[in-house]
Amino acid sequence: QVQLVESGGGLVQAGGSLRLSCAASGRTFSSYAMGWFRQAPGKEREFVAAISWSGGSTYYADSVKGRFTISRDNAKNTVYLQMNSLKPEDTAVYYCAADTTGWGKGANEYDYWGQGTQVTVSS
Repeated sequence: QVQLVESGGGLVQAGGSLRLSCAASGRTFSSYAMGWFRQAPGKEREFVAAISWSGGSTYYADSVKGRFTISRDNAKNTVYLQMNSLKPEDTAVYYCAADTTGWGKGANEYDYWGQGTQVTVSS
């Protein structure tokens, strides 16, 4: 079992930055990949970024590449999403998720999910 708790969401102006955190507990954190997804009102949940168990490999959606950075600190059991140059279209509930069997960009590949944190970007 893995428990995930996100934090760091909020309201920010376009062009601003936010850093999301996701604290994990339960199964050994360094043994599984992590991902960030988001869901805007009326839209399907979409992949944002993923990071391998070691942190050595990362993958991003084209819409956030060059603006967002995913990282992890296995000593602190935490994964981060640094979001820069935010746009109104980044407004969504952001979820972290754990993939205990591999890593990818499909939501159905992830076994455990946090409760989400709201990010709102004003124009």
